[in-house]
Amino acid sequence: MATMYTSSTATAPWVPLAIISSMATRQLLSDLSAAYTNRAGHSVNITSVGGVDAVHRVKAGEAFDVVVLATDAIDQLIGAGLLRGNSKVDLVHSGIAAAVRAGSPPPHIADEDAVRQAVLGASTLGYSTGPSGVALVELFDRWGISDQIRNRVVIAPPGVSVGSLVASGAVALGFQQLSELIHVEGIAIVGPLPQAIQVTTTFSAAITTACKQTEAARALLAYMASADAAPAKRSQGMVPA
Repeated sequence: MATMYTSSTATAPWVPLAIISSMATRQLLSDLSAAYTNRAGHSVNITSVGGVDAVHRVKAGEAFDVVVLATDAIDQLIGAGLLRGNSKVDLVHSGIAAAVRAGSPPPHIADEDAVRQAVLGASTLGYSTGPSGVALVELFDRWGISDQIRNRVVIAPPGVSVGSLVASGAVALGFQQLSELIHVEGIAIVGPLPQAIQVTTTFSAAITTACKQTEAARALLAYMASADAAPAKRSQGMVPA
């Protein structure tokens, strides 16, 4: 029998729960929210933007019930008193993948040295302003190639996927969370970064201190963190936390 994730005290008509998230979990949250609505009857509205923008909007006092971001950003907002620390749940682990335009010859990325050579050989490189981009900047610094590639780097603006820049030809070799690449048309995913240099981001959720539907929000997070949600997470290129 399917587990029910419902609020015992909430009564219809409910106000839709409002979620703000980064782009990396946009499709996953859409899938999970639809499934939750079918189970519990409580609708969910999702706003997905760049992670930095999401933090700014929460800090600015916009009305949201749940925030889903990289776990360090969630911790930052908990520390600021904007999210309830006892509501935090880890949802997924997400790794970085590489992509090229469809039809382009894929570079070899089987090991760290191969990725380094692919980066040095690419006419243009793309990454995001999110956790994956921060990790890549640190990697390029460690390799000592930042100055060499600086004029070839294209940083995707917040809310713009690296995959779309690859598909348009603006970027020859793009790196981003696999979950953000798998649904982009016009690109070919070369594969995940090798384990030696893979950077995994944990995405977590928490309830805002301003939320007025706490029980319903807790039921939503209980479903999103449950084993029932695992297949949807894997289908989006993520690993259940």
